[in-house]
Amino acid sequence: MPDPRSEISDAAQHRVMKQMLARSGSAGHSPGAQLAELIAARMDRLPLPGHGATLQRWKCLAAVASHDLSLAKLYEGHTDALAILAELGGPQPVAHPAGAWGVWCAEPPGATVSLKQSEDGGYRLSGRKQWCSGASVLSHALVSCRDATGQSCLAAVELRQPGVTITNEGWHAVGMAGSGSVDVIFNDAEALPAGAPGAYLKRPGFWHGGAGIAACWYGAAQAIADFLHAAVHVQQSRHLTDDSRPPVDPHRLSHLGHVDIALSGAAALLRETAAAIDAAPVADAAVPALRVRLAVETVATNVLHHATRALGAGPLCRDAEFARMAADLPVFLRQSHAERDLATLGAKLANRGQPWEL
Repeated sequence: MPDPRSEISDAAQHRVMKQMLARSGSAGHSPGAQLAELIAARMDRLPLPGHGATLQRWKCLAAVASHDLSLAKLYEGHTDALAILAELGGPQPVAHPAGAWGVWCAEPPGATVSLKQSEDGGYRLSGRKQWCSGASVLSHALVSCRDATGQSCLAAVELRQPGVTITNEGWHAVGMAGSGSVDVIFNDAEALPAGAPGAYLKRPGFWHGGAGIAACWYGAAQAIADFLHAAVHVQQSRHLTDDSRPPVDPHRLSHLGHVDIALSGAAALLRETAAAIDAAPVADAAVPALRVRLAVETVATNVLHHATRALGAGPLCRDAEFARMAADLPVFLRQSHAERDLATLGAKLANRGQPWEL
């Protein structure tokens, strides 16, 4: 694991990152290859959440998401893993110090992974894990599992070892196809506990990381909005220089107005939430994290709705970049738990005073 003291704190980092991504994207590099390039360039050394520069961290996540959501899925998981390991104090498997990490913590019914201590004092991981994004290109993963007493725990595992089988099963998606979220089978694979049982869920950073997903959703929504803005700008410019060309369709302008209102509100809430996390890094951040996730999810959904209605079938059928983003975003948004998260937020607010006063 890279030393968290090596974080890059330059506010221009996300701009440099966008330049890198534009070059690698135009070269046709896969999400896995682009992740490796970002790691090699130390663009994974983001400020840790709650350490005073959470907004900068989220800007970098948004920049990657605006480029490619499959890459963002891998990049967010890798940077989240580094933050988790820093918060929990290890472990640090160093066989591949520049390796790429994943965080695999989905726990659908009937798919339990167990962590047991062997007679030699080591730990072994067994079971089938679903939704393992980037399994074929990562070197390590943090895997949620159950210990011998049934408690929830987290284990760090090196993926290129006997006892780890990366399948080609469980992922047939068109959207987010590049994330490769397949099933992985562990059969007495060597592993190391990451923190005490329950520490992964109880740590303050759990909700900080959850809120960071919203920055990815925002980045994708912004990219879709940029297509609409560019189309309107070009049409407007042509009309102003040649009045024989038709003016911008007022319905298209209306859709652009909707998109501006939605993204402006989401951006303000992301900034507010990042500042709140930095101001109180050990406080329970469940409410602000749920609020920003659900708000940005709604905004991203609405931006896609308005952009496609305004632009019609053209970019969906003739622009590969727009079409891919439009297909990827609804799949990525389902990382939200939808009404379950809304109910959770409502339950947490029910016992509080009025939270909406200016």
